[in-house]
Amino acid sequence: MTGNLLTEESTSRFVRVRLDEGELQLHYNDTGAGSSVVVMLHGSGPGASGWANFNRNVEPLVAAGFRVILLDCPGWSKSDTIVCTGSRSDLNARALKAVLDKLELDRVHIIGNSMGGHSAVAFALANPSRIDKLILMGGGTGGPSQFVPMPTEGIKLLQGLYRNPTIENLKKMMEVFVYDTSNLTDALFQARLDNMLNRREHLENFVKSLAANPKQYPDQGARLSEIKSPTLIIWGRDDRFVPMDVGLRLLAGLPKAELHVFSRCGHWAQWEHAEKFNRMVLDFLCNDDD
Repeated sequence: MTGNLLTEESTSRFVRVRLDEGELQLHYNDTGAGSSVVVMLHGSGPGASGWANFNRNVEPLVAAGFRVILLDCPGWSKSDTIVCTGSRSDLNARALKAVLDKLELDRVHIIGNSMGGHSAVAFALANPSRIDKLILMGGGTGGPSQFVPMPTEGIKLLQGLYRNPTIENLKKMMEVFVYDTSNLTDALFQARLDNMLNRREHLENFVKSLAANPKQYPDQGARLSEIKSPTLIIWGRDDRFVPMDVGLRLLAGLPKAELHVFSRCGHWAQWEHAEKFNRMVLDFLCNDDD
């Protein structure tokens, strides 16, 4: 499925799963027919979704023969809302496991951006036999930066947007989200704002979750050595949400990790440098360099 047929609407699917928190309906996009499966996990920004985060990256993977699944985590986009009082990373990992069980998928590659990186690490720790390769961008473990005061500038703007979802606050956040803002169109801003306001309960419950547990993404640094999967870490040199030294912590802790740093890049490497990102991902997934 390529070209005009590869759309959010044509790939949209729903599944009902049971977690400790109860039964949830989760949304995902599913395309491609390959036996090797790539799961993409989005970040935590207001209005985020799997498709919004990764629409520039799906088609090359499908063309290379992969099946691609983009999961909307609980509390985002078309998935059911939830108040998370524990670890959001673990919640998303359990949700992903439940979806893979329903789809009868045993092993997958995972690409995780920001919160999606935290969730991918949590999934790998809980389900080591179900991971092939990991790709982590702008996330993967919590804990403070050694060089930038926490919370960072970007995280403050993100949390402010959750509490007051206006076009002005969205533009303030996006201006530090990416390095080059020239590609941020009014249409993109409006689509993101509409997605936020269509599900106000997601915004309200995210704020409630932070009040119940400010540390939604725990530091897994001490356990990174347990993950034996080959891992590609990709970071933006100019990331003002999760500083680059966090990526260095992942590199130091993961036994089979390599790191690529994009210059002139913020928190959205897969969008800001899509063509090169896609080439790197395909090379990493399709080749064994052990």
